[in-house]
Amino acid sequence: MKFLRSIFDSQARHFGKGGKLEFAYPLYEMVDTFLYTPGTVTKGASHVRDGLDVKRMMTTVVIALLPCVFMAMYNTGYQAHLAISQGAQPLETWQTSVAEWLGYGAWDPTDVVACIVHGVLYYLPVLIVTFAVGGGCEALFALVRRHEINEGFLVTGMLFPLVLPPTIPLWQVAIGIAFGVIIGKEIFGGTGMNILNPALTARVFLFFAYPAQISGDQVWIAADTGVDGLSGATWLAEAAVSGQAVLAEGVEWWDAFLGFVPGSMGETSTAACLFGALVLIVSRVGSWRIMLGVAVGSYAATLLLNAVGSETNLLLNVPFEWHFVLGGWAFGAVFMATDPVSAAHSETGRYIYGFLIGVLAILIRVVNPAYPEGMMLAILFMNLFAALIDHFVVQANVKRRRARYAA
Repeated sequence: MKFLRSIFDSQARHFGKGGKLEFAYPLYEMVDTFLYTPGTVTKGASHVRDGLDVKRMMTTVVIALLPCVFMAMYNTGYQAHLAISQGAQPLETWQTSVAEWLGYGAWDPTDVVACIVHGVLYYLPVLIVTFAVGGGCEALFALVRRHEINEGFLVTGMLFPLVLPPTIPLWQVAIGIAFGVIIGKEIFGGTGMNILNPALTARVFLFFAYPAQISGDQVWIAADTGVDGLSGATWLAEAAVSGQAVLAEGVEWWDAFLGFVPGSMGETSTAACLFGALVLIVSRVGSWRIMLGVAVGSYAATLLLNAVGSETNLLLNVPFEWHFVLGGWAFGAVFMATDPVSAAHSETGRYIYGFLIGVLAILIRVVNPAYPEGMMLAILFMNLFAALIDHFVVQANVKRRRARYAA
């Protein structure tokens, strides 16, 4: 590694101020800081020193996401193999051809390795396109603005593939992440200045621009589920049609908790999300106040709607323990709502921010059965009000202090 370090140091002068490659300094700095810890440190006594920087923060989030990434690969293959074993047909895609060429064409859902390999063939291309296009947009804006490329996109690039269905066309992945990075972040000034979560901005763009490829019954399983009357709908979509009755017919709560259900590639496992929550809370990278607020808000809204009840909209009867494990509730509460840039920053504001997200998520799910998933819109909506919540919290604190110390 010293040899590599000496190469970087010898070429640094070309990228520094006045060098012939000065315009490309952000690219040099990006590779350098990715491989090594930055050598610049504060010297003045007035600075507060902390071992946590953007690089370590983003790395911690990536570690927290690893179980979700594993489930994205395994469950994608598992759901496809399970559907095929029940009568569905393999999709006529290059992924299917590669899986058959590798000898995994038996489509056995009990073969863990086969499921992982098949899932990797769907997940990995989406991840590569996301980083290539999204990272390219970040680099382009850094070059034009002549500032460093920070590690902010690392988490966005990891999150975005996890909230997509496995059958999403790659060209839509490219358009979506470009929209999320440019419109959701760069037009506000880049990392640390955006008011919207870039990954959710990208997904909501795809949802409204190309609904056929990111919603409905047939996009969640990498197999032709339209054959032999099989359904590829997510359990949350099934619940929107038939309510709690469907959840009781041969459906195990533990399957949904562990993630063995159709859905976006990395959102299905509540257990994996809870591991991520533990990592984020222990490392203090993610706010437990926001997570708690989301849970309390969702629980309160569910209790209220359960008390109202309905014979026409049976989603009003679905209990909280099912909302907790279905759709993107857990993933959104742990990884999306706690985004340190677009969320509320005051401690009291985080409780309020999370509570309102929880309430809105359940209301959108239940009141609008045509859109059974509500976490994405709830978080984006509250992103817009996060600064306002902080403003009122600060003003309330100022008012109390004035009253306390008034002469």
